[in-house]
Amino acid sequence: MNVLSLFDGMACGRIALDRCGITPRRYFASEIDKYAIQIARKNWPDIVHIGNVQDVMWPETFDGEKIDLLIGGSPCQGFSFAGKQLNFDDPRSKLFFEYVRLLKEAQPRWFLLENVRMKQESQDVISEMLGVAPVAINSSLVSAQNRYRLYWTNIPFDMPADKGLVMRDILDAPQDFTVMSNRFIERQKNKSQKERASGLILAGHAADIKGHGYNRRVYHPEGKAPSLCAASGGNLEPKTAVSETAWRKLTPIECERLQTVPDNYTEGVSNSQRYRMLGNGWTVDVVAHILAGIK
Repeated sequence: MNVLSLFDGMACGRIALDRCGITPRRYFASEIDKYAIQIARKNWPDIVHIGNVQDVMWPETFDGEKIDLLIGGSPCQGFSFAGKQLNFDDPRSKLFFEYVRLLKEAQPRWFLLENVRMKQESQDVISEMLGVAPVAINSSLVSAQNRYRLYWTNIPFDMPADKGLVMRDILDAPQDFTVMSNRFIERQKNKSQKERASGLILAGHAADIKGHGYNRRVYHPEGKAPSLCAASGGNLEPKTAVSETAWRKLTPIECERLQTVPDNYTEGVSNSQRYRMLGNGWTVDVVAHILAGIK
C-alpha cells in the first residue's frame, strides 16, 4: 500500500498505520515545519518527504507510484470555534482545497480527512466536496484528553470503545489527591450537563498566573485534560492539581500519552516545539481505529 499524507506534521498517520498492523510500501509526506519533519525522520527514516502541498503534482511527484490511501488534517485555524472563524477566506483553511485536488487527481481507494468542530456551513462544504458526512469522535474515548474532532472517510468503522482513561492514568507521578474540599464538590454539582459530559473536572485556578482565565485552569487528575492546543508557552500547557493548593504543568511525555503517541516520540527538539507539534497532531489511537477498517 502506498500512502500520501498531507499536512503530515510529525507523522502521526505513520504511527497509526503501524499500530493497526499496516506497513505501507511507500509513505509520502507533505509537510513544511522543519521541527515536525525532524521528528518524523528520526522515528521513520523511510518516509519520503515531498515538501509544500501546493508544490505536490500528480503524477510527477510520485515516480509513477499509485496512491492507495490519502490522509490529512488540513490547517484548522480558519475553521475553529476557538479562532476567528474566517472559514474558507482564511489562507490556511484554503489549503483544504489542495487535499480535494489531490484526492481527485490521485483517486486513491481510501481517504481520511480530520478537522475541528466548525460552523455547519463550512462542514457542509467539506462534506459535499468529499461526498461523505463526517463522524464526530471525542478522543476522550481512547485517551485522557477531551478532544472533539470530525472525521470524513470512506473507510468503514464502528465507534471506538470507551477505555475510561483519566489524567491519573497518564501522569508520571500521580499524587494521592483524593481529598476534595466542600467548595470543590459544590462546584462540580453546579457544572452544566455539557461540562460534565466532557469529563473535565476543574480543581481550581492557578492564582500565581496572570492572563486569560483559561490559561489559569487547573484540572483534577481524576478527570480529563483539556484539548492540547498548537500554541505553546505563556502557561498554555494543561495543568493538573497535586494537592488542594499546588499544581504543575503536564510534561511533554504526559502530553504524548494524551495523544496516544509513544513516550519520547517527540524528543530531540525544544519542549515548546514538542508541545506545539503534539497540539497540531492527531490522537493516534482514534486514527488507528479508523484505518483498521481497511484490513
